[in-house]
Amino acid sequence: MTTPEHSTDTRAQAKPDWAMSRREAERARRAQAGLPPRRRKWPWIVLAGLLAIGAAYSYNRATLAPAPDALVATSAAPSEPVMQINPVEMAVLQPQTLQRTVRVIGTLEPARQTQLSAQVNGRIETVLVQPGNRVREGDVLAQVDVETLTLELRQVRSNTDAARAQLGLAEVQLERAQQLIERGVSTTSSLDEARSTVAQLRASVSALADQVAGAELRLRNATVLAPYDGVVSARSAEPGQYVAIGTPLLSVVDLTTVEMQASAAVGSGALLAPGQKVSVRVDGIHGREFAGTVTRINPVAEPGTRTIPVYIRIDNADGVLLGGMFGVGQIVVEEAPDSLAVPAAALREDADGYHLLQIADGRLVRRPVETGGDWSGGLIRILRGVEAGQTVVTAPLPSLNDGDAVQIVED
Repeated sequence: MTTPEHSTDTRAQAKPDWAMSRREAERARRAQAGLPPRRRKWPWIVLAGLLAIGAAYSYNRATLAPAPDALVATSAAPSEPVMQINPVEMAVLQPQTLQRTVRVIGTLEPARQTQLSAQVNGRIETVLVQPGNRVREGDVLAQVDVETLTLELRQVRSNTDAARAQLGLAEVQLERAQQLIERGVSTTSSLDEARSTVAQLRASVSALADQVAGAELRLRNATVLAPYDGVVSARSAEPGQYVAIGTPLLSVVDLTTVEMQASAAVGSGALLAPGQKVSVRVDGIHGREFAGTVTRINPVAEPGTRTIPVYIRIDNADGVLLGGMFGVGQIVVEEAPDSLAVPAAALREDADGYHLLQIADGRLVRRPVETGGDWSGGLIRILRGVEAGQTVVTAPLPSLNDGDAVQIVED
């Protein structure tokens, strides 16, 4: 019986050498040498590899795949979403003093400012200060020539002394006339004449004494003194200049206290009253507020502006405020101490009314509240519904609702 392989080799030998493939030529050579044909092993290697890969895949699926019960449990209980909130989107309620204010604007001026003018006629000898110099009360600021004034004083005093001497003589003559009348050797007319002379001389002495006082005053006024502690703000005279009474010489201001000449809307006039507190911010001085007090309120609005002048006194002991500075003030017209308040954006409204969202134990809780009106700083006063120490959402986050789980995260 002929095997398939033998028949194949026979057919291969029937072919000419040039028509054989390399494999057929190898088989013919082995057959001529009496060797068995070479068997091919790669199909069995490939089959073994495929079987190994299939076994490994089956093992992995059996090891890693969840049990049917676990799949059912997972699909039945999905994870709950957690909303994230930043610290800037919430606040802890704390008692605070709420205020209602009226806004005013105006300029600052020294509370005391004086223009010193010449009180006598004469030539200026010296001016001892310049603008910006600090002076103390009683310091000599300028001096007018006193030579003429001194001569006038001496002359008036001499006239007074002469009048007093004449008065003394007249009084002696009056006394003698009275004695002669008592003896009966003189008429009453001589007594009346002596009395008249004494009265006239007394009046003259009194008038001359007033002239002496006036001359002394003019002499003192020739020296210009500082009226109070302050700063020289202007100088209008120079040495050698001749001045008349009333000529401006110097200006002195006191900046320990300044006055803000402010304007308020006429509609706020009924809310203003002397003694109210004011917080003032001044242009050029950043990060600082100055405390003031309303001192006066003009009862008539400025024509054309519909504003009411308001005068505010501000302490300036450190001298940082200067005349002419521009300021913006907030006059406190009402206060509510120890109050709870939230920004207007924190207050929510639905069909049941106003409420806040409190953060408690990782969840949002709806808290119905009663409000107490708008206050300065964009705050809403909360009268009832929440307590101090509770944390509420203050940002307008419409996606948050009552019962949501929340997590506080840092920016």
